[in-house]
Amino acid sequence: MAKIENHKYTIEEAFRECFYIIPDYQREYVWTDKEVQQLLADIDEQIGGDNTREYFIGTVLVSPVGGQRQHFEVIDGQQRLTTFFLLLCALKHCFEGEVQSQAIGGLITTSYISADGENQVRLKLEPRYENAGEVMTRIVDIASDPEKTRAGIQAAGIKSFGSLERLLSAYGTIYRYLQSNYQDPKTLKRYFGYLANNVIFFQISTDVSSALKIFETINERGVGLNPMDLLKNLLFTQVLKDDFTKLKGEWEKVTKPLAKVGEKPLRFLRYFLMASYRIENARRDGVVREDEIYDWFVKKENEVLCNYKAAPFAFVRKIIISVECYVNFTQQRDNNGNANVAMNNLAQLTGGAFSLHYVLLLAVSPLPPALFDHFVKQLESFLFYFIFTKSPTKELERSFSIWADELRFVCEIADQALQREQLNIFLMNRFQAGMKAKEPELSDGIKRYNFESMQQYRTRYLLRKLAQHVDMAFRGIKVAGSLDEYRGLEIEHILPNTPTADLLADFKRKNPGRDYNQEKLRLGNLTLLEKPLNIIAGNNFFELKKPKYTACGSYLTRSLVKLEECGNNTSITRINTKLVAFDEWTAETIDLRQAILIALVKEIWSISPIDVQ
Repeated sequence: MAKIENHKYTIEEAFRECFYIIPDYQREYVWTDKEVQQLLADIDEQIGGDNTREYFIGTVLVSPVGGQRQHFEVIDGQQRLTTFFLLLCALKHCFEGEVQSQAIGGLITTSYISADGENQVRLKLEPRYENAGEVMTRIVDIASDPEKTRAGIQAAGIKSFGSLERLLSAYGTIYRYLQSNYQDPKTLKRYFGYLANNVIFFQISTDVSSALKIFETINERGVGLNPMDLLKNLLFTQVLKDDFTKLKGEWEKVTKPLAKVGEKPLRFLRYFLMASYRIENARRDGVVREDEIYDWFVKKENEVLCNYKAAPFAFVRKIIISVECYVNFTQQRDNNGNANVAMNNLAQLTGGAFSLHYVLLLAVSPLPPALFDHFVKQLESFLFYFIFTKSPTKELERSFSIWADELRFVCEIADQALQREQLNIFLMNRFQAGMKAKEPELSDGIKRYNFESMQQYRTRYLLRKLAQHVDMAFRGIKVAGSLDEYRGLEIEHILPNTPTADLLADFKRKNPGRDYNQEKLRLGNLTLLEKPLNIIAGNNFFELKKPKYTACGSYLTRSLVKLEECGNNTSITRINTKLVAFDEWTAETIDLRQAILIALVKEIWSISPIDVQ
């Protein structure tokens, strides 16, 4: 085997010193919003802890490119490197006008003089599959928000599909994450400082054939230490040797279910602690970071609180019960392991990466099924306000740990009427009050909401909930069912995403001063439509699309063309008072429909007390 070199890099050092090439024989960029958000959240959690501690993101395997100093083909690690490159691109725009922007620019590109004496610019990370290199170059050159970036790429005639769409989606996810969590320049600088200097990886460099062999060996034989081993060893010190086999068997009931669903053990432990115990620390924020978990356990007062020394098996059993609930939650099941509509809806809102709400779900897991189900529905409304106002995650982290203490108290109440009464008090004081404080911010956010405002799965969730609410009112149904019945509907741009020349000219004539590319993305221009109808509707004028809309199963879409009549003071006539049918489709029409949808949003996502009887 050829010479193998190993080097420890920070993110800043890697992109300052190295050029990374993603060869066309490698698989393309496959990370979804879940993986991107997970990486961002993992780094975010570390920033709240010891800021001098390094955060290791794994090993990157590369092969040197002959004749070019510090140029490497990436054999393993391109998903992470590509995501970090996009993160640097987003940070550069966020720091626009600041010295940090220039510094980050040097990590993204470098200039050199060609043999012809021309100044050339080269990306520090260059994907060579499909048209990814051109897409990445455009992202760097446009250096703007996701909406303008996507519009610029479309204007350049680059079709976004597959991995190219995932690159754009990842950039949008990263940009929105920074905007939501690091709007303050001071915190943004702190974030960049930690990312640049404390996030590290080991880079193994050798020739291609050797690198591929190493990659195969790592993936087939590599077994890392379980991050829960320290806690397991701590518990083993509390039992007699004759009980080792029994404890090992019990511990597997903790680790195996988490591994089966791909959940990080340390994340579970963090949520378990905040859900199960009152957390005291020097920061007085009630939060346990991943790198603080073991230190928390070994403190004398927490040893007594958990009672793992006196009753280790009872403590492990408590963890096992929480693991069972936690796994159920990840699979959209309730606290009894049953498929649950409310949990399914909650999952469609939060997506795979957002999981902080599991702290509250674990805290209320002992509630009777009816109360648990009611709590989840209210939690969905609360999180909708939080997510769609792009509030910082850390704002919730501190609150959830404190609220978990209050919810444990509710769960311990034996009297059913009193328990319901106390749960209602919590819902009003915490969820309702929090939503009321954010109501102006939400109204403004929905007013400005467009196709690029959120990840597409959240836009689908929003439209599905709107369609379901209108259909329930139309049919006189009181209890909401699963959103799955709307999965067969696609997002339809009423003003087409790719208009014909005639349609574009007609819009400009009727809507002076309005930008078509902006109007087509607005929430008021979006609806749901069955795929076959969506294909037929195509890029036609609104007048030609009307027959397809009237054939839609969703009344929210049918009502765009005609309001159906059925007697006086019926469920249909009542919902009709909140809807409008349109003769033509203009920018002013989109304004009106956006306002209609804002009113519906406030109806749908609200807090309802549970009957105390």
